[in-house]
Amino acid sequence: MTRWCVVLGWAAILVATAGCSARSPHGTTLRADRDLLTQEELREHRFSTVFEAIEALRAHWLRERGPDSFSAPGHVQVYLDDSRLGGVEALRTLPLANVLFIRHVDGIVAAARWGLDHGHGVILVATRP
Repeated sequence: MTRWCVVLGWAAILVATAGCSARSPHGTTLRADRDLLTQEELREHRFSTVFEAIEALRAHWLRERGPDSFSAPGHVQVYLDDSRLGGVEALRTLPLANVLFIRHVDGIVAAARWGLDHGHGVILVATRP
């Protein structure tokens, strides 16, 4: 009799916890990556340059967040396929035609990857996979 009580007890626990761990696919939503502009998102609009697209869709990427140095203040840097182009003004000359995606890299990650003069972040424009 006690063996059946143990078996029924475990069965009741399994049934009770199974309902708690199951997730409904209808109640979940994917959070959009706010640091990425995809080619599909860029095609929805009629922008001619990368600057126009970022200014309209993610203007906060262009803003610098206070001085990072008193002697040599930094700026948001722009990279095209891992080649440094300069500041955000370089985005005005980049056409959107061949852009696969545009990614914003925050200052902490950018400084760790590219150096301390990248403390205001990086806008990475990719034209090839």
